[in-house]
Amino acid sequence: MKLVLIEGPGKQEAIKKYLGSDYVVFATKGHVRDLPEKSFGIDLEHNFEPKYEIIPNKKSTVEQLKKLASKADSIYLASDPDREGEAISWHIATILGLPKDAQVRTAFNEISKKAVNESIAKPRAIDYNLVDAQQGRRVLDRIVGYKLSPLLSKKIHGKLSAGRVQSVTLKLIVDRERAIQNFVPTEYWNISAELSKNSTKFKSDLVLYKGKKIEIANKEQVDEILSHIENAEYRVSQVKRQVAYSKPPAPYITTTLQQDAVKKLKMTLNSYTKCAQSLYEGVQVAGEGKTALVTYIRTDSTRISTDAQFMAREYILENYGKEYHPGKFNEFTTKGSAQDAHEAIRPISLKYTPEFLKGKIEEQFLKLYTLIFNRFVASQMSYAKYDSLSVDILAGEDYTFRSSGRALIFDGYTKILKPQDEEKNGINIPDLNENEIVKKEKINTEQKFTKPPVRFDQASIVHEMEVQGIGRPSTTASTIMTLFNREYIATEKKSIVPTELGIQVTEYLEEYFKNVMNVKFTAEMEKQLDDIAEGHKKWQDTVEEFYETFEKQLNFASEHMVVSVPKSAPEPSDIKCEKCGAMMVYREGKFGRFLACSNFPQCKNTKNINENNVTEKGICPKCNGVVSAKYSKKGKLFFGCDNYPKCDYISWDLPIEEKCPMCGNKLFKKFGPKGKVSIVCNNKGCTYVKD
Repeated sequence: MKLVLIEGPGKQEAIKKYLGSDYVVFATKGHVRDLPEKSFGIDLEHNFEPKYEIIPNKKSTVEQLKKLASKADSIYLASDPDREGEAISWHIATILGLPKDAQVRTAFNEISKKAVNESIAKPRAIDYNLVDAQQGRRVLDRIVGYKLSPLLSKKIHGKLSAGRVQSVTLKLIVDRERAIQNFVPTEYWNISAELSKNSTKFKSDLVLYKGKKIEIANKEQVDEILSHIENAEYRVSQVKRQVAYSKPPAPYITTTLQQDAVKKLKMTLNSYTKCAQSLYEGVQVAGEGKTALVTYIRTDSTRISTDAQFMAREYILENYGKEYHPGKFNEFTTKGSAQDAHEAIRPISLKYTPEFLKGKIEEQFLKLYTLIFNRFVASQMSYAKYDSLSVDILAGEDYTFRSSGRALIFDGYTKILKPQDEEKNGINIPDLNENEIVKKEKINTEQKFTKPPVRFDQASIVHEMEVQGIGRPSTTASTIMTLFNREYIATEKKSIVPTELGIQVTEYLEEYFKNVMNVKFTAEMEKQLDDIAEGHKKWQDTVEEFYETFEKQLNFASEHMVVSVPKSAPEPSDIKCEKCGAMMVYREGKFGRFLACSNFPQCKNTKNINENNVTEKGICPKCNGVVSAKYSKKGKLFFGCDNYPKCDYISWDLPIEEKCPMCGNKLFKKFGPKGKVSIVCNNKGCTYVKD
């Protein structure tokens, strides 16, 4: 009997089908040995030696394991093909007393007959560099979590937790919220011209002044520019026409697939993880039984095997034609910190097209599989080809307007994967030549205000973690879900917001544990773990370097951290919640007092306090909607259109219906300090003011 030990029971059936009756496939359901649940388990005095023990609820699993191993002629350790899987194999080998250099390790990057049998035929020794990298990560995480969590619970309240990656991820979310709350809009203006040649009209945007990028900050500058361009001659100064190419995107890695699953399929990270794991381990395909459809779904490598490239080429030639394959294979650059042990995420076999699987697998599996299938095939197709045109038009001597666009010549990979920035209408510019005069039909001006950063959602926080280099692909989703479970973050209109508790925990950690909360430091730690995996560094040295500083911070925080004072009961108000009818209460937030529904958490309605008591309404100059008073979280008064986001009009002053008696321009009501209110005209050169 030959014994194959795997992690997840989900792929047990598929692997048994490929190996035959001589093999027994046994699933450990993840780790069987780990650091103790109820004690620290690390000897700080003896080179950070970890004390592993059998996980209590896995004792019966280990007994079964030992019985099967005692009867086996051959043992294959086939846990997942990553660092954690390597560590699981090492733990099992240690429990079973296997020799250190035993050729027992095998790993399946895909659950296909060919891959499984090839891996079984070529077992190797356990890679102890990978094991040590995982041990270093586990010990670091245990030190941070075990030492910080009790301190937070003692100094703040309740059962709180901290983590090496978890806490710095929370900081990213809190920092984004701070940036939003502290944001002050900056005014700017856009100027465009409607031009024509013969009967063909086209739009052109003002981009340069005397050859340099132009930035227009206020109405006065707009008026100054208009005085020069209204009656100017508009002459074509430059015409650039060229062929442009668009390269297909790389096949999916874990983080990019997570992002698209959330954005395009509206999945949560939790549902994505379950769905992707099933596609890797095997799903029920009508008429074929349990079948694995994609390669390993935890990867940060964009590499594609030669076999897979040939498979894609054959599929493209057969289904789309010779011109849709570039001839040579498309290669993609993998970022330096990526583990290149296995491939990008791709279909195992292209015979399983989305059309073939429709109605044969569950709908959620089909949707995610279709993303993976189309992205992989597109990654190996020809570039898209465009006719690109850019025209510069000089107004007078100093001001340059620009029109640009592109028209699709050959669709290439966009045949099956439309780029997000694809222009639907192509080029809509007449045939122009240098020094040609065009007619000015109209000048348009538009007042704008800069917008605050947007809150993270589940897709964008995954992307931010990837960009910052914190965490690993296999742990990103679980890290974010932990923050939700700890109530450090919450969802508000599909966006992620930090809770008051999350902000409080972040502030404490920022003050006393600067390294733990430093994004660059955490990213550098990931690089050191990579060095361990490559055999360039000992894990104990990395842990010691970290702990030397951490211990000092821990001792200082234990002595100086002030115990938080319990919050007083919220103050009642006489204002009814317009959403549920309950009375609202005054609460203290990070940015001052605000009104909140007393029916929280059932009703999460909040309102800024109208300290200036401005209740008047105005008429929106852009859409004729209602403009009303609004307050930033810092209490600054501004006015915005109630039709937002369809209309983004915003102003520091309230537009009113009255016209200026001196120039006929629209008037504005300006609210000053100490209740001073005045009516002003903002037309340049007009001095009308009325208290």
